[in-house]
Amino acid sequence: MSRLDTTSTNTRIVGQPVSRLDGPQKVTGAATYAYEHSTQGKALVGVFSTSTIGFGEIVKIDTSRAMALPGVRMIITHENAIGQGKLDPSNPNFTTRSRPILTGTKINHHGQPIALAVAETFEQAQAAANAITVEYRVDAGTFSFSEGNEVTEEEMAAAGFEGTTTVGDFETGFSKSDVTIDATFETPMQLSQPMEPHATLAWWEGKTLNLVTSHQTLSNIQASLETSLGLKKDNIVISAPFVGGGFGSKLAVHADLMGAAVASKMTASPVKVVLTRRQMFGLTGVRPWQRQRVRLGARPDGHLVAIGHEALIYSNRNDPFVEQTATVTRSLYGAPNRLTRHLATHLDLPNGEAVRAPGEMTGLLAVEVAMDELAERLDIDPVELRLRNDTEKDPETGVPLTGRRLSQCLQVGADRFGWSERAAKPRAKREGQWLIGMGVASAIRFHFQGPAEVEVEIKQSGRIEVRSDLTDIGTGSYTILAQIAAELLGLEVGDIDVSLAHSSLPPGGGSGGSWGAPNTAVALHQACLRLVEQTGISPGPDFVKRALAANPKGAVAKGEIQSAANTPDWDKKSRHTYGAHFVEVGIHELTGEIRLRRMLGVFSAGRILNPKTARSQLLGGMIWGVSAAIREVAEVDHRYGNIVNGDLAEYLVPVHADIPDVDVVLIGEPDLDANPVGVKGVGELGNCGSSAALANAIYNACGIRLRKFPISLSTLVPALAAS
Repeated sequence: MSRLDTTSTNTRIVGQPVSRLDGPQKVTGAATYAYEHSTQGKALVGVFSTSTIGFGEIVKIDTSRAMALPGVRMIITHENAIGQGKLDPSNPNFTTRSRPILTGTKINHHGQPIALAVAETFEQAQAAANAITVEYRVDAGTFSFSEGNEVTEEEMAAAGFEGTTTVGDFETGFSKSDVTIDATFETPMQLSQPMEPHATLAWWEGKTLNLVTSHQTLSNIQASLETSLGLKKDNIVISAPFVGGGFGSKLAVHADLMGAAVASKMTASPVKVVLTRRQMFGLTGVRPWQRQRVRLGARPDGHLVAIGHEALIYSNRNDPFVEQTATVTRSLYGAPNRLTRHLATHLDLPNGEAVRAPGEMTGLLAVEVAMDELAERLDIDPVELRLRNDTEKDPETGVPLTGRRLSQCLQVGADRFGWSERAAKPRAKREGQWLIGMGVASAIRFHFQGPAEVEVEIKQSGRIEVRSDLTDIGTGSYTILAQIAAELLGLEVGDIDVSLAHSSLPPGGGSGGSWGAPNTAVALHQACLRLVEQTGISPGPDFVKRALAANPKGAVAKGEIQSAANTPDWDKKSRHTYGAHFVEVGIHELTGEIRLRRMLGVFSAGRILNPKTARSQLLGGMIWGVSAAIREVAEVDHRYGNIVNGDLAEYLVPVHADIPDVDVVLIGEPDLDANPVGVKGVGELGNCGSSAALANAIYNACGIRLRKFPISLSTLVPALAAS
């Protein structure tokens, strides 16, 4: 029976840089996104009016002028909206919570929906939304953290992680260490801003709700709507064939989906709703503001004795989310005395949600900068310090770390990047008025395993069809699944049809948390092996022809993978992906301009199904890390609670001129302790550690250590002037 070669990456199709099968559709405009599924005249359009205060209550709302405008069919407010289930903050899974809209007068954050204008065209709906007048009672809100704010220690962090863990005696170990680092870091509110805005088309057929939406995980929608609209799973039909990015912001149900569903029910017409870019800043979840304290204690030889990581995170108590920031430290470096802790404080700001590499991106920024500080204090090379503290066993659980190639990533990267040319002392290398520096950081990302099912069918038409409700959010899901099926059945990629992202298809677990590809790949691997066994036909170029000769009606086989919780002995091993980032920057000593000169990432994520799509994901993550370190910040007006730079003109991200030479190296060794295919996720690994490597390079260049991010001219220039 054919199966993927488990001893090497030498396969015929899997592991090859196959171009994305959906690429031609996307570049020619043939790929139809959610908002494009119904043209003008075939569906009504809804546009939200949102609150202009940060905290308080609606006293009076007047929709009469809006209703009198041409083309307006309905204005939905708390006064006439249909009943919906309540949001339950005790549900630990933010992705499946009921999220009712327009059901009360209370304003919990700036930009909250207060009305939905439904009209025949977008322009008419927008005009009506702008014509609604509201009288508010403004209450005192809490829009920034101060030392007097209430702080609670959290039992659980996001994604089901324990809030606090301890090993050994951290406080004693730290206090008795020969060399210590005690540093505090602050990271701002940041956001996912996918290219495609959040959009949904909804229409009802009796008791059945039909949705075409831009979303990452269909099962989350079903779970949420079961509570909010009282619908059974069989009465929710969802399609999301093309999704223009998500980065975590499309894991949960948001206002676009609820607005379209409610408006369609109330108007008895199809309705589509798209969030404006500015509305996305307040209605699609944020990476919350955080303050982290990292404490490291080491012996003179560099070996860690104690490592502590505590994260204080803002969480809106009405829709709580505590990012799992400190968990990144739990399996990173060895040390006998350990502490990780998550604390939360309430702010009246938009709720936190998963933003690409939640926990790891912010957590590694703090820990890896602290490791750089420790290396300098010990007078040990930063790469060497990390190598000395590598470990083959999970430092907290004591079980083996599978596919642990962190040291290999660091060593390969140091050699390829020319790390030996780095100046050991900061501000020691220059080119004219440019100060030159290098930085390094480790990367680690938890490997999630969730349930997934896949069907493979030999069609009477002579085609092979792969079926799953997995979404392709721009990552290449259509392509890698076709590659796997072709490899296992002895066919070519062009012989495979892939059907995805419809609720009638087998549940695939969705895309998010870097689990979409590995979980679905394992289930597909099993389905293909079962199809070969079921038909009794060996794989080869004429597999379909021979199989149909023996089975004229075709054949179907299903494969599945169980969740980690339902996998025997899952807790006997610890599974992660790894990497190492290297960055070189130039800092202009007069202007403080930060210029990225080159960047390298070396990654180990098990078997690489497609190096072209994997490289693209990692490259994007690395650039995101640059953005988080020196560009991105949602500036909140602490008087009123509004995000003042809530658009892409002022919420700064890198442009092409900011990103020069970026090199990506893949160590594609299958991790068969992770799953039978040896594959793990890469979607977020590029984000993990890249910010820290840049921050460390900035210090090496100019000798200024900044711990409040993003690093900007407003903080760097005064420090340069004073140095």
